[in-house]
Order: sequence, then structure tokens, then C-alpha cells
Amino acid sequence: MSQTDQMIALFKSHRDVTNALIGKIKPEQEAYQPTPTSMSAKQLAVHILTTTYKFVRVASTGNPSLFKEKTEVPQASLQELAESLTERTLALIQGMTDEDWERELDVTDILGKKMKANAFFRLGIDHEIHHKGQLFVYVREMGYTDLPFYTKK
Repeated sequence: MSQTDQMIALFKSHRDVTNALIGKIKPEQEAYQPTPTSMSAKQLAVHILTTTYKFVRVASTGNPSLFKEKTEVPQASLQELAESLTERTLALIQGMTDEDWERELDVTDILGKKMKANAFFRLGIDHEIHHKGQLFVYVREMGYTDLPFYTKK
């Protein structure tokens, strides 16, 4: 199995669950915050989707400056946004070669070190996993009990 196939499987195993959780959030629940200092449910969902996209964009292009660019978020429902950014992110991953995954990225401005694209990508997945855990708490506190498993195969 190629690195690209492995990374697609890793991405989808978590993103499918993230999207299922986002799909539970009704428009009237988007402003929900578990604490006054927490992101709203909508802000958290948008943060997960856009940040993973940025990680993958940097890994796929080799251009770390793209991480600091603002990702345009169209006016759409959270579910539509999740679908759109998932497709865009998946397309970037699918376009990568094994050589791309092994490319060294100079991400010292972001992380203070250089690392291979595959490690940077995995860091982005770890970031999504962290926030997906928070999203589980949000939707549980919204009253949902029929939730997906942590990953999907």
C-alpha cells in the first residue's frame, strides 16, 4: 500500500467521524459553548475543518507560508462546509506521491523545526483528533447519545 493510500485511510477514518458529529449540530445549536471561554460549536467545527486543510495544503505543496493564510469559508451550512472541505482536503492527499510525503518541510516559523511532509500531515491529524474529542463532548452535552465510534474503518 502506498503512503498516499495509507494517509487517505488515516484521514478518512477520523474525518468520517468528525463529519458525523458535525452532522448532529442543528443550526440553532451552532452557538452552543460548554463554557463561556470555549469556542462555539460552529467555531470548533470550522476550526477543525480549516486547520486540517491547512496542514494538508502545506504537506502537499511544500510551502509552509500557506499555513498562515486565512482559509476562505463560504456561507454554507456546517454540513455543506464539512463536505466541501473534506473533498478539497482529500483531493490534495490523493494528488501526493511517495516522494512528496518524504519531502522535508521547513516549518520552523510554525513549529520551530524541519520535518517531513508525512510527519507534518500526521500532526494535522493529531490536531483534528484532539478537537474531535472536544466535539464529542459538545454533542453529548447537546443531548445526543447515539454517537459514532472514535474512528471508522
